[in-house]
Amino acid sequence: MSGWFMAFIIFWSVFLITIMFIGGFFMFRKFLKRLPKDDGKSILDWQEYYIENTLHLWTDEKKQLLNELVEPVPELFRDVAKQTIAGKIGELALKEKATHLSLDLIIRGYIIATPKRDHKFLIKKLNEKQIDLQPYRELLS
Repeated sequence: MSGWFMAFIIFWSVFLITIMFIGGFFMFRKFLKRLPKDDGKSILDWQEYYIENTLHLWTDEKKQLLNELVEPVPELFRDVAKQTIAGKIGELALKEKATHLSLDLIIRGYIIATPKRDHKFLIKKLNEKQIDLQPYRELLS
């Protein structure tokens, strides 16, 4: 075999193995979230529970706000991000026995549910909407 063909085969093999490892990593993370915890429910089961029990609190306006907040997330992962964030917002609403979803609940739920590296997008969006960040400084740091 010629040298360039052998280099192509090696490159292709490394590429396929890398892609399989990346896919396996994400599948394994999903598998871990599906495993039951001490209470018998998994992270995803609790997430679904919180969403189901607070679904009646979500108005079109609040859904639109959530959609705006997750716009920076790549479209491939956006639905998962929305579900995770909505689950955390639902958890906060149930703990606080909220009768409606306030802007405060949505922002706190978003901050708690997302990694710190994504908070810069939230800060930018809240500044665009002229919403005061002062009550959330503690959560953002």
